[in-house]
Amino acid sequence: MAWYWQISGWPDFRYDAATLAPLEQRFLLSSGEILGAVHHVSPPERDQLRIDLLSDEAMKTSVIEGEMLDRQSVQSSLRRQLGLSPDSYPIKPREQGVAEMMVDVYSTYVDGPLP
Repeated sequence: MAWYWQISGWPDFRYDAATLAPLEQRFLLSSGEILGAVHHVSPPERDQLRIDLLSDEAMKTSVIEGEMLDRQSVQSSLRRQLGLSPDSYPIKPREQGVAEMMVDVYSTYVDGPLP
């Protein structure tokens, strides 16, 4: 798979809306199911889900940049950044930085703070 800037015609991005429509519809239905399910879990389970999703995103982002992070350190830092009960796992500087970035990105995106 090529990087976007390696594709002919960059930066004039074009797509076929008809081709993407069924995929978009499937995404919207799936995201609705997930949102509905989240409302039926306890607050501690919801907090853990948030930590898991943010740490997965942080780990994937760091791999793209060629870095390997300590998942437990990322999760521990996320817990602290979100004001949740911290665990005793030590937080490393790189992991703290990516956790700060993830919380900032997700808490300031369009709708405001995380619920």
